[in-house]
Amino acid sequence: MGHMIIDGMPVEFTDEPNVLSVIRKADIDLPTLCYHSDLSVYGACRLCTVEDDKGRMWASCSERPRDGMNIRTSTPRLVKYRRMILELLLASHDRDCTTCVRSGECDLQTLAHRLGVGSVPYESHTGHHPLDMSSPSIIRNPNKCILCGDCVRVCDNVQGVNAIDFAGRGAKAMVIPAFDKPIAETDCVNCGQCRVVCPTGAISINTNVRAVWDALADPGVKVFAQIAPAVRVAVAHSFGGERGENVIGKLVGVLHRLGFDEVYDTTYGADLTVIEESKEFLDRLAAGGPFPLFTSCCPAWVSFCEKRWPEYVPNLSTSYSPLQMLASVAQEYFRDPQKNCGKKILSVGIMPCTAKKAEILREDTKFHGKANVDYILTTEELITMIKRAGIRFENVEIESADMPFGIGSGAGVIFGNSGGVMEAVLRWLSDGHDRIALEQVRNSGVRGDGSETLREFTFNYHGHDIRAAVVSGLAEANELLKRVKSGEAMYHIVEIMACRRGCIMGGGQPTHAGPRTKLARAKGLYDSDISTQIKKSSENPLALSVYETLVRGREHELLHRQIHKA
Repeated sequence: MGHMIIDGMPVEFTDEPNVLSVIRKADIDLPTLCYHSDLSVYGACRLCTVEDDKGRMWASCSERPRDGMNIRTSTPRLVKYRRMILELLLASHDRDCTTCVRSGECDLQTLAHRLGVGSVPYESHTGHHPLDMSSPSIIRNPNKCILCGDCVRVCDNVQGVNAIDFAGRGAKAMVIPAFDKPIAETDCVNCGQCRVVCPTGAISINTNVRAVWDALADPGVKVFAQIAPAVRVAVAHSFGGERGENVIGKLVGVLHRLGFDEVYDTTYGADLTVIEESKEFLDRLAAGGPFPLFTSCCPAWVSFCEKRWPEYVPNLSTSYSPLQMLASVAQEYFRDPQKNCGKKILSVGIMPCTAKKAEILREDTKFHGKANVDYILTTEELITMIKRAGIRFENVEIESADMPFGIGSGAGVIFGNSGGVMEAVLRWLSDGHDRIALEQVRNSGVRGDGSETLREFTFNYHGHDIRAAVVSGLAEANELLKRVKSGEAMYHIVEIMACRRGCIMGGGQPTHAGPRTKLARAKGLYDSDISTQIKKSSENPLALSVYETLVRGREHELLHRQIHKA
């Protein structure tokens, strides 16, 4: 333990990685634009600069705390320095803030107000750059980029994709894909994590809100929606509620008020995915491989595997993701003229994930040439629709999801957390279904505190020792695949999620999610599991009934996709 003086106050520190962390521990909100605790230290914006007792100024994010330090965080000299930094950033920034997608939520805008920057005395010499709208998931606006490097580091450090990087020098420096290609022509996997860390509107969601509004207003169209598990614990805070609060009932009510004809729960689709993936795993176990079986619920991971590790594409589960599972059976359900009422059927997924916008365009998710899902709305897009409609979210009456796809198990709910898919499969494989059996699964090593990017464990299935792993973050997945290929590691089944901590931190979720929010979202899903009567996917009567009706004898046709090497 060490001690330092911050603004005249004694502050203790232990294992904090830098002075900035100690300052925030002392409840001082020092401004930053380029610092994220999950990323490497870059020290580009210099807004976190402090002054020591000898008059020296340095960036607190890149300085390790030392016993006896005496610093000040807000001297007149520092305030003037920070204001000048913001003025310079704004001079080269596209300032159409009133129409910007991040207006009111932009870190640059917030800091300008906070530090009293009311004018920009510097002339801009940067030209206008065209928007990159090539991706179905994100839009790049180089005119709003402040060169903080957050997107570059998350794409490199956390995801290992390296789709974007710095190019040019001085005033001509830019963050762009290699050779200034459209982002869709790079190795981008559409995970959206660059958008999550971007402090301005330089990277935003490629929205489908207007198209969905048009569909809802069309009397000749019957629109059904499904809500993913992670969405229900990420909305309340935007409307004054508690972090991680499960508001699935309110979301169903809101979607009905917005005009959706039917609202289903994606946990139903998750149960179908568990059943199909578990069967796949047992088939491989009986055949002696090939191992490992990789889960295929995460489209960003599937894309990463196809682009970086095509030799492991045959190891991907062919089971549809929960989104596609539910959409496929719902589309089959509405083929009945009595069900569709003579209207065109349109399917919308409410997802925490920007990569789902790319998934629905894949040829292997289409049935007879038609996509199972027409549009994806991320959590952020849904929040936008609720606000534009003027709905007082806190006053909306709770409603239940519509039948026959409105009931899911607790196993389906926890899909939104890293390790949730694996735990759901373990429950399916478990012979017991009482509290003791479920606790044995929970304590097998499949769960962690959420911060680990890799969890490895062994479980016993009918005398077989099954080696399993749970991975979150594509950079960690890349390292795991290297070890598997070299023979250093061997697994029977592996769950991989592109986003750290799983779907609760997906690229389409509300941003500015700190440690408390991350823990609250995970806890919200686990608490929902506790209060759900059906714990195992194999015990969901509605999921089981579909095998005797809609998909009987057509399981592979309706619930699986044919995966080919890229």
